[in-house]
Amino acid sequence: MNETPKDKSCWRIPRRVLIGVAILATLIAIFYAEEDWRGKRAWENCKRELEAKGMVLDWDRFIPPPVPDDQNFFTASTNILLRFHKAQTPAQSDAAAQLLWLRLPPLGSNSFPVFDTARTNPLVVAEMTVEPSIVAASAAGSHSLVVKLDASDARAQVQELIRRTVGRGTLGAAGFQFSERQLSNLASAHIVLQSDTLPSASDLANLVPENLVTNVGHLRVEATRDKKSFQVELTGVHVTWAADYLKWSDQFVPAFDEIREALKRPYAILPGDYSQPYMIPIPNFVTMRSMAQTLAQRAQCDLLLGHPEQALREVTLMHDLCRILEKPPTGKPETLVEAMINVAITGLYVNTVADGLRWHTWQEPQLAALQEQFKAVNVVPFVWEAFQTEPAAVGHDLEIMPLPKLLSMATDKTHWSWLIPRGWVYQNMVNIAMKRQELLRDVDPASHTISPILFKGAASEVDKFFAHKLPYRFLGAIANPNYIKALQTTIYNQTLANEAQIVCALERYHLAHGEYPETLDALKPQFIETLPHDIIGGQPLHYRRTDPPSPASGAASGKFLLYSVGWNETDDGGQVALKKDGSEDREKGDWVWQYPLK
Repeated sequence: MNETPKDKSCWRIPRRVLIGVAILATLIAIFYAEEDWRGKRAWENCKRELEAKGMVLDWDRFIPPPVPDDQNFFTASTNILLRFHKAQTPAQSDAAAQLLWLRLPPLGSNSFPVFDTARTNPLVVAEMTVEPSIVAASAAGSHSLVVKLDASDARAQVQELIRRTVGRGTLGAAGFQFSERQLSNLASAHIVLQSDTLPSASDLANLVPENLVTNVGHLRVEATRDKKSFQVELTGVHVTWAADYLKWSDQFVPAFDEIREALKRPYAILPGDYSQPYMIPIPNFVTMRSMAQTLAQRAQCDLLLGHPEQALREVTLMHDLCRILEKPPTGKPETLVEAMINVAITGLYVNTVADGLRWHTWQEPQLAALQEQFKAVNVVPFVWEAFQTEPAAVGHDLEIMPLPKLLSMATDKTHWSWLIPRGWVYQNMVNIAMKRQELLRDVDPASHTISPILFKGAASEVDKFFAHKLPYRFLGAIANPNYIKALQTTIYNQTLANEAQIVCALERYHLAHGEYPETLDALKPQFIETLPHDIIGGQPLHYRRTDPPSPASGAASGKFLLYSVGWNETDDGGQVALKKDGSEDREKGDWVWQYPLK
């Protein structure tokens, strides 16, 4: 049967459609093949170029070697592994949950005694009576005082007695408030004010300001019914006696002792598979934070109670705890999260030691030991190592991981991911690696010196580059951490550690000579061998005594100023810049050693 012209016309359109589809499919295949080839070639060229400059992009070189179990911190015992290894199975989670010390009690819990004036009457810390000046009165005991109301030093004497009566207080690392005294059994002071006229409660409020004992509560002066005597009351109190907290937290001491013993082992490598960066074993950061906070609070309580040797034991474990995050012997692979947890614990460690320095509780043996510990603190190389590890880790993940799975880890927009050519992924890998190399070009951790202006300029250029989410950049935008914030926090905490090393030497000098030196050079070599310089700019840290010479000796002895020029690289004369909420603005002003540190 012959095909009619009409039949031929009917088949012509489908044939053309099929031919068009075939051509389109061929073009798409050519497009994908071309993009994949170009991307793979660009990545190979990039690796050769950057590795010639010293950058490591081969993930296998970051995989730690096997270490002997009997020399590895993490295989010291089952409990060690459960405490510090982030659980990967439900069974591990259940076993770890049985170790109650992993979680601190929430604020407001009844785990240990808390004195709360919201549930009791205000606490009377001093009773003040007014007597005529002609009436003789005598003071007996450390909690009594007789003073003329119009005397020039009346305010100072009254305030000093109330401070001694209430004792010191501090805000704990986990937010708990601690007091030196057992306030529930506090013996109130007795003050006789000699005056020929009867003052009002508002007059005496100027004598005893509300914020005199801020770290414990607020003071107020109330007249008694006869209007001839007054009471100084403490309100807004929600504190735990330091001895009560130590007694409660003694339950953790056996675990801490076990960890101290395990830390004597030379290696700290979590067992597991390191072949895929996104699946490598990581420490339990909640455990790390809780343990550091508990140790810090125990040290703070020991310092409040005047037990510096016990406090040194706790802060030393805080210092040594960072070895877990530093992964000896190789320090690889170092993730940015682990490096920043290390930085955070270091900051907490410095602030805890600073409490003892502020209260002058540390003595020569502890100061010398702490000084050696601060000398060993150097968090910058680990953050630098994390900066260098990240391009290799990200590149390896991008190369081996299916794109939908990769995107699901960072965004919920995965429905279109199957359309993306693998070559685009390689092009993103090129941009990520190249931009990281540009970012780190002006940072040299070996010199212990950095220019924030240069680094911020490079980081801003990287941020601008990835802000345009083009096909070759969109993955870089997802995997672009806040490097400026990370490096600023690192340099700030390292600066505090360097300043603390010097302050320990200054306190040792003060104990030996009764005054602080005129210059830091006077500390060498007896109290310090080498003075750490300012990481920002590389110049010496700024120091001067700030109290006027005493009439008796002609020497200043009690106050000093020590500071770095800070992130703006400008000497602002030791001025701290503050934000509207009263917190320190690290972008501006100098980084000043203060008591307490912020």
